[in-house]
Amino acid sequence: MNFRQHKERLLKDPKVRKEYDKLQPEFQLAHSLITARLKKGWTQAELARRVGMQQPNIARLEGGNYDRVSLPTLKKIARALGARIQVRLSA
Repeated sequence: MNFRQHKERLLKDPKVRKEYDKLQPEFQLAHSLITARLKKGWTQAELARRVGMQQPNIARLEGGNYDRVSLPTLKKIARALGARIQVRLSA
């Protein structure tokens, strides 16, 4: 069984699905960050250097493994990548 099949099987459980869906904003941020960085052809270390951060901090953001990330930090990263930030709240 590959990862995709295993994930699909797990997500059939309503409890697992609910917790997975709660993490969607983190997944979305991580995916956007990775995509923008790769589009520039940069490593995590290169992005970190340009932002004035350490590479492990970029790795944590890309892995969705962070408790808090500040808007000023996201702005610095977006500026370095030539990207813009979109924040939305929906009901």
